[in-house]
Amino acid sequence: MSAYSIVHEDESMVVVNKPADWSVAGRESATAKHKGGVLLDRLKEAGAEDLLPAHRIDDAVGGLVVFAKTKTGLDFLSGQFQSKTVQRIYRGLAVVATEAEATDITSMALVRDARGGLPAEFEVNYALAPDEHVLGRMHVYRKKGGRPAFTVFRVLESFGRFVWFEAQPETSRQKQIQAHLAAVGAPVLGDDDHGLPEVRLLLSGLKRGYKGRESERPMVDGLALLATKLTLRHPESREEMTFEIELPKQFEIALKNLRKFSR
Repeated sequence: MSAYSIVHEDESMVVVNKPADWSVAGRESATAKHKGGVLLDRLKEAGAEDLLPAHRIDDAVGGLVVFAKTKTGLDFLSGQFQSKTVQRIYRGLAVVATEAEATDITSMALVRDARGGLPAEFEVNYALAPDEHVLGRMHVYRKKGGRPAFTVFRVLESFGRFVWFEAQPETSRQKQIQAHLAAVGAPVLGDDDHGLPEVRLLLSGLKRGYKGRESERPMVDGLALLATKLTLRHPESREEMTFEIELPKQFEIALKNLRKFSR
């Protein structure tokens, strides 16, 4: 996905599907691997002068972002995010780290089921704060320190080494999902800050007898995490509204190959 798309627009709000590696507003992040642009700037260039972001998602994450058209609308929409009444659903691919790999990415207890994979559902309740020593990385706190962060995870499909998951964050910390999954030994695929940057999803690694070229590209380029679904109340009508995006083509291809060759 290289360009944004409008998912919904009315007199009070706009819901946009943000490309991965674009920042929502302000200056582009110095830690973004492939800076694509600033979404708010692009919207203004297209004629939307008065938009105000009701929340943020990480630069590297593609998916749904809500903008208000009025100050009153902003207060109502952002208030829902702050009061945790918005239901936010993310989907992505995680890597189930080996014990040896896990020692390099976390000091916390690994979350595993009896077979050594991720449980069908689990919660992570570790506080977070920016790492003082590593730019772009979040530090995970077991007890004292950081800001409270809570995420519910569900495994949608398991492919051995890789897992297709759903995450529902109850708080809105920077890189929360990435830091929480890395802390339990299952980092998001493509997370260079917290995870296993050397692990890539290649067809040659799935399909027996298939030899990829030296220039073989991973099926998912960048961070394998998407903000796919939002449920909130409209700032004028107070009606509950749900917005959902389709998966980008690269995710569809990756899942198709995982289902075919990793069962």
